[in-house]
Amino acid sequence: MKLRTCHLKLFRGGPFERNGGFTLPELLVAISIFLLLISGIISAHLFGLSMFRITETKLNATADARKVIGKMANEIRTCTSTKVGNINSGSFVGKLDGEKQEGSGLMIYPTTNAANFILYFVNPSDRTFRRTTSTPGSAVILAESVTNSVLFSARNYVGTVLTNSQNNRVIHLNLEFYHSPRFGQPADYYKLETSVTRRALKLL
Repeated sequence: MKLRTCHLKLFRGGPFERNGGFTLPELLVAISIFLLLISGIISAHLFGLSMFRITETKLNATADARKVIGKMANEIRTCTSTKVGNINSGSFVGKLDGEKQEGSGLMIYPTTNAANFILYFVNPSDRTFRRTTSTPGSAVILAESVTNSVLFSARNYVGTVLTNSQNNRVIHLNLEFYHSPRFGQPADYYKLETSVTRRALKLL
C-alpha cells in the first residue's frame, strides 16, 4: 500500500495557500463604509428636498405676487376713476373728501358706468386679500394671512397721503402677509409695495 505524499504550496505571507475571500474584520469594515456612504447619500437627498420646498414656496409666492400686482396696475392705469375705502358689514364704503384717503379696499371703475367695477379688498373675517368684480360669484383669493389692515392709500407725487379725491393722485399698495409653517418649514413673511397712477389724467 502506497501513501500519497501531500505537497504543501507556500503562500507569500504564510505556509499554506489561501482561498480568495474576506475575513470577518474586513467584511465588517466594508459594511461600515457602505452604510456610511448610504447615510450620506440619503442625508444629502433629504437636504436637497428641503431646500427645493423652501425655494419652490418663495418662487411661487413671487410669481403670484407679480401676476397680482401686474394685473391690478394695468387696471388702475386704464381705468376712469378709483376710490379708496374700507369694507364694513360686507359692503365697500369709500372715503369722503376731507378724510384721509387710505383703507383696506380699492374700488376701480373701468368706465363711467358706476355699476361696472373691480374691487380689491381684505376680508376681515379670514384676513384674505381678494379681488371681485360687479359680476356675481367672481371673488378670488389672492393672498392669505394678511397682517396689515391699511393696504391702499391715495397720495400725491411726493408720497403724502391725500385728504381729497383729486384726479392726479397715485394709488399706493402695501400688502404684508405670511405663509404659515408647512412641511417642516418655518413661517415666512412677505411684503409687497407698489405705486400706480392712471395714464389718462384730466386737467382740473
